[in-house]
Amino acid sequence: MNADFLRHSHSLKHSREKVISFFLMLSGYFSLIIFLLIFVFLFFEASKAFISVDPLSFIFDHNDSGTGSFNKLFEWYPTSENPKYSILPLLAGTFLTAVFSTLISSILGIISGIYLSEIATPRTREILKPLFEFFSGIPTVVIGFFLLSAGAVFFQDMLGINQKFNALLASTGLSLIIIPIVASLTEEALRAVPDHLRVEAYSLGASKWQTTRLVILPAAYSGISAAIVLGFSRAIGETMIVLMASGNAGELSFNLLQSIRTISATLASEMGEVIYNSEHFFALFVLGTFLFIFTFLLNVVASFLSKRSARWIRRL
Repeated sequence: MNADFLRHSHSLKHSREKVISFFLMLSGYFSLIIFLLIFVFLFFEASKAFISVDPLSFIFDHNDSGTGSFNKLFEWYPTSENPKYSILPLLAGTFLTAVFSTLISSILGIISGIYLSEIATPRTREILKPLFEFFSGIPTVVIGFFLLSAGAVFFQDMLGINQKFNALLASTGLSLIIIPIVASLTEEALRAVPDHLRVEAYSLGASKWQTTRLVILPAAYSGISAAIVLGFSRAIGETMIVLMASGNAGELSFNLLQSIRTISATLASEMGEVIYNSEHFFALFVLGTFLFIFTFLLNVVASFLSKRSARWIRRL
């Protein structure tokens, strides 16, 4: 009787696990199909832009100087009398804010992660870790509003600049949302390093700082790199902060103190007002496709680094 009951229970458990596995597999394939459909839709709509717009126009536009020669214009003004679709100013603005904000966030985030993992007491860690998670959950529109109302005036008075909204202000806002991401992932990467490496280093007479710098950080290098790449990906795709604080000037500039425009801010500000099936409409899909592919590749790189870090730590 007991044997029959056990066999029946085992059969029910096995059937339940098969059903759960089936639904998990189904959801995975469903997500993959949705992802592919999004990519196909973006690519199909973006390809229509090259029918009516010269592909070179997405790099530069020609302007007659009046002397028989033509000047190259790197501008994004799709609603002007002579539409200009150069995406280089948008790429420059996107990477300028993303790189500078990631640089700031990497330094402060890694330092914070080292403190949480190697220096802070368990009680201090229990207090600070939720605070980092809280800051990472602050709506970006709130940060953008803070930059509009207080940050812009502060930087303008401190630096004595003419343009109130600029790449530096936007980068500062982006760093506020990236620091918690880098700090949290760095702390996890450092804590994943086996404790016997710390014990062995201490037994050789190494101090805590020497152990952290020469043993723990190299062991967690791939995990920390993944944290930086994910932070960079977040900065590339962020919309509200750059939309509210960058100035949205569609001209090519590599100056942090000048107004710039990013791809995400352009999509957010223009997609709702563009004429359906116009050149401008399809040009925005070109931007969206580029942003989609680039952020996807960054996530692939971050995933590769995370897996490599896990494999490396298992060998230690």
